[in-house]
Amino acid sequence: MRYKRVAAVAAAATLTLGLSACGGDSDDAGTGAGNKDFAAGSTMERLNTAQKIKVGTKFDQPGFGQKGLSGKPEGFDVEIAKLIVKELGIPEDKIEYVETPSKVREDVIVNGTVDLVAATYTINDKRKERIAFAGPYYEAGQNIMVRKDEAAITGPDSFSDGTKKVCSVTGSTPAEEIKKYVKDVATQLVLFDTYDKCRDALKGKQVDAVTTDNVILLGYIAKDEASFKMAGDNFTKEPYGIGVKKEDTDFRDFINDTLDKAFEDGSWKKAWDETAGKFGATLGDPPAVNRY
Repeated sequence: MRYKRVAAVAAAATLTLGLSACGGDSDDAGTGAGNKDFAAGSTMERLNTAQKIKVGTKFDQPGFGQKGLSGKPEGFDVEIAKLIVKELGIPEDKIEYVETPSKVREDVIVNGTVDLVAATYTINDKRKERIAFAGPYYEAGQNIMVRKDEAAITGPDSFSDGTKKVCSVTGSTPAEEIKKYVKDVATQLVLFDTYDKCRDALKGKQVDAVTTDNVILLGYIAKDEASFKMAGDNFTKEPYGIGVKKEDTDFRDFINDTLDKAFEDGSWKKAWDETAGKFGATLGDPPAVNRY
């Protein structure tokens, strides 16, 4: 209610000041900034009062979270985070992006390093033991990327003879899933901390394939079609969610409400079309939010 008192004082002072205040209100509405009524003591109130937020995301994944020329990450995950931040009444320029590789996503949430994580973050029961998820807001599927001239790898079963090396990222769902298909994990599965390193290893012929979610691989292929291609069809379902502290039910509910609103008003589809949608992946219908 502080906002209303300030506006009233400004209007009573002079007409000029009153008009200036109106102009400021309009600007705030456009950026998502401003005071909003949230429950006392809630994460939403804390962030709105502070007028700043820390968002964990990837910096190396085309279409979802990759550092652009601006020096800030760009992509679908980033745009989804911005929709949440706008509903919190915080301007975009007050977002601090924290690079969050797969292996540290739970850690940065539990330790309070970030306020939320939007980072191609597959919802699963193991992760729910430490953190909570809002969403999902997208469903991807694991696939395999190979060099353009590769003919022997056509899907995950191609690793069963023990002769091909496949790369993925430490702490990721795809790294765990591909273990079901390789003959010898110790010699065939190569793990790095980022997918950029896997891509470089594939191009340099240190590995024979890279496996992760299809939309991430499509981003790499779109940027270098002469070098890479997909091998086979998706072989898993990967629902992406927003990670928050395990006990913060109110914040999770708030994010779920924001996602439902984005599904309905078209901002979710717009975010996709302007980012990952450019690489040819299918968006499909909005997923059903899981309010567990």
